[in-house]
Amino acid sequence: MRLVGLTGGIATGKSTVSNLFKANGFPVVDADVVARNVLKKGTGGWKKVVAAFGEEILQENGEVDREKLGAIIFTDPSKRQLLNKLLAPYIAFGIWSEVFKLWIKGCNIIILDVPLLYEAKMDRWTKPNIVVWVDPKIQLKRLMVRDVISAQDARYKINAQMPLDVKKSKADLVIDNNGSLEDLNENFKKILVQVTKPLTWTEFLLSRQGAIVAVISIFSAVYGCKKMVARL
Repeated sequence: MRLVGLTGGIATGKSTVSNLFKANGFPVVDADVVARNVLKKGTGGWKKVVAAFGEEILQENGEVDREKLGAIIFTDPSKRQLLNKLLAPYIAFGIWSEVFKLWIKGCNIIILDVPLLYEAKMDRWTKPNIVVWVDPKIQLKRLMVRDVISAQDARYKINAQMPLDVKKSKADLVIDNNGSLEDLNENFKKILVQVTKPLTWTEFLLSRQGAIVAVISIFSAVYGCKKMVARL
């Protein structure tokens, strides 16, 4: 099984690339979706966050107001780190639960869409790791337009993440998204060639099919040894 790490920065086009993988038939485990689920009212993550940040971050229906929470953590690094620490175990469990479900189904290539891939050190489990990259100036402009916010507020959000150039330096593969959507599609096709290369033996053995083959091989070897011993 090949676990492909996909990450980037805010307003770099990572979600667009994630959707391109889906459109090409690849299963995608989205960490943002998992994070939303672990913050639903009454869950363990919800209880931890409310206890730490207070009920003022809640909506009238008791659900977490993500905009209020975001405003707090984007301007306060210590609170951002606290939130990540509280939710990390729940998010990790959710991600690996989804991976296991896909493994059971026999999926050989799974895309892990994780914004904090490097920060959470999940890149140790994924290969190759893909970073969707844009020039920082373009990133700033796109974020301002997308969220209809000032340059200062956009910088707060961007600076809350690992610098994009640092992620780029850590990547196995980089998708340049400075151009048009057509350019992005062409760059994606090049990356797709790399992602769909034949599985290595290690990757195959980690797949469901590989596990079955390994079990059968072990059983056959044990059975063969028993027959040989019986003839002595």
